[in-house]
Amino acid sequence: MFKGFKEFLLRGNVIDLAVAVVIGAAFNSVVERVVDSLINPVIGVVFKADSLDSAMQVGLPGGGTIAFGALIGALINFMIVAAVVYFVFVMPMNKLKSLQQAEQQEPEAPAGPSEQELLTEIRDLLRAEAAASGRIPDMNRSEHPVQAPPHRH
Repeated sequence: MFKGFKEFLLRGNVIDLAVAVVIGAAFNSVVERVVDSLINPVIGVVFKADSLDSAMQVGLPGGGTIAFGALIGALINFMIVAAVVYFVFVMPMNKLKSLQQAEQQEPEAPAGPSEQELLTEIRDLLRAEAAASGRIPDMNRSEHPVQAPPHRH
């Protein structure tokens, strides 16, 4: 029972996930500070409220309120986190992977002549050689112009 649990914990993806959760929690505090120090003051000027949490609230007849500002603040936080994760982590990793794949792929060898083209070229060279030596084969005969010597045992 403990052996399986140990193997589960020591897998690389479990460790990676744990690191991602810790980094994500730390990064969330950075995003909260950006929203508190940069975005909330701008919202305060525009909506005359201290933060998005207290901006754009609609009171309900039963005594509750709908906080549209808090929802917009959560969406802004999400967009900031998503943008930073994409531009700082995902995009560079994708670029690195594409560079590694490009290095691993060998350049394609230029396509040479086909087998039929090579055989045709050899035939033409043999004909030219035979014509140059004065031995022009009779192409009307059915047997091959170049005969192999008889096989001896």
